[in-house]
Amino acid sequence: MRRPRGEPGSRAPRPTEGATCAGPGESWSPSPNSMLRVLLSAQASAARLSGLLLLPPVQPCYLGPSKWGDRPAGGGPHAGPVQGLQRLLEQARSPGELLRWLGQNPTKVRAHHYPVALRRLGQLLGSRPRPPPVEQATLQDLSQLIIRNCPSFDIHTIHVCLHLAVLLEAGPEELTPHVMVLLAQHLARHRLREPQLLEAIAHFLVVQEAQLSSKVVQKLVLPFGRLNYLPLEQQFMPCLERILAREAGVAPLATVNILMSLCQLRCLPFRVLHFVFSPSFINHVSGTPHALIVRRYLSLLDTAVELELPGYQGPRLPRRQQVPIFPQPLITDRARSKYSHKDIVAEGLRQLLGEEKYRQDLTVPPGYCTDFLLCVSSSGAVLPVRTQDPFLPYPPRSCPRGQAASQPTTHDPAQRVVLMLRERWHFCRDGRVLLGSRALRERHLGLMGYQLLPLPFEELESQRGLPQLKSYLRQKLQALGLRWGPEGG
Repeated sequence: MRRPRGEPGSRAPRPTEGATCAGPGESWSPSPNSMLRVLLSAQASAARLSGLLLLPPVQPCYLGPSKWGDRPAGGGPHAGPVQGLQRLLEQARSPGELLRWLGQNPTKVRAHHYPVALRRLGQLLGSRPRPPPVEQATLQDLSQLIIRNCPSFDIHTIHVCLHLAVLLEAGPEELTPHVMVLLAQHLARHRLREPQLLEAIAHFLVVQEAQLSSKVVQKLVLPFGRLNYLPLEQQFMPCLERILAREAGVAPLATVNILMSLCQLRCLPFRVLHFVFSPSFINHVSGTPHALIVRRYLSLLDTAVELELPGYQGPRLPRRQQVPIFPQPLITDRARSKYSHKDIVAEGLRQLLGEEKYRQDLTVPPGYCTDFLLCVSSSGAVLPVRTQDPFLPYPPRSCPRGQAASQPTTHDPAQRVVLMLRERWHFCRDGRVLLGSRALRERHLGLMGYQLLPLPFEELESQRGLPQLKSYLRQKLQALGLRWGPEGG
């Protein structure tokens, strides 16, 4: 069963629950072109370019079709001159010569030549024993060439230039908060888990701590939670704790946004939790325009405390203030529904088990939406859902309030099995690491006692048609020791 590998071109509107899913809200994200212009306009010195030689090659990151087309190597009437120019750039002996090849051959220059030129520039400036001199005007001229031509770049070329530009035109601490926010939004928006760029943001946050407000910090930490990436920068968490302690009462929405990102990273500071669960903070935010979204965030934080923080003994969110975390399927899933495998998996389960033996899109307490839920007896028989309570108790019975549910148990003999679709957009762009929100949901469902059965997109995409999919689902369910009667009955 083949599914399109691309993603919808239209941008989804900003949702309430989608903002929660992404951590501190999916705020506006700039176009890569505008961001590239900002970064390349920054001042730089030749001394900072020598480290570029040590960078590993940037891996291809396919985000969309090339504006120049996917012409095969050696094909087309201009392939010879174009490839010849690339060789000249790769063999340039000085930055000045490199710039001349670009400036004097405008009809032969293609988008992919610019990252080649940037990398060769880094190699020249990192050469030993004595790198050739480079004039500031040469760097500015190269930047202007890229800025002038970047509207014609495909998204991959923009990403490569962006990656190199951040490490090439200045040091992270010398860029402005505006530029670093643009970088953070770009990485989060496109699910780009780039360690070098994320570490640069973390270092910037630490160095500029005293100058940053929590409203800026919430945007800088967004990609860390969304991309499920805890930076190596040792002062990252202490720095955030100091900022939260300083500004928690000044910007309540920014405070809970930052905590949402830290929740996805399993790094919640107890001191700040004491503050946001205090009656004074809750009463304060109840009268603000953001009251509903803050209550939703606080409800998720309270769930994390319930399930993951055994040592926390401070105040909690009162039950009357709690609201469902995700009251419906997330906007990202609804926007990509035509790319989803949910419908065909539902049809496979209907034919395999019968409609009465599973529930689709059921929201279980404290507010997590499940893809497919089965009730299973202690002997492994799949039971009709209408004869069972599909919900496990929350908080888990083995977990009195204030204790963590590290090993939840239930007195109910029936198990609940949740089939979790792991679609392509549930992962970072490299396809290997679950987004922070998805990892959080699976972690919490498991701690509440639900048995999870992931269905990865690679396996679903390899099924050719409904018969193969039914066979795949049968093998998955039987591997858990499940059994059922005749198909459809």
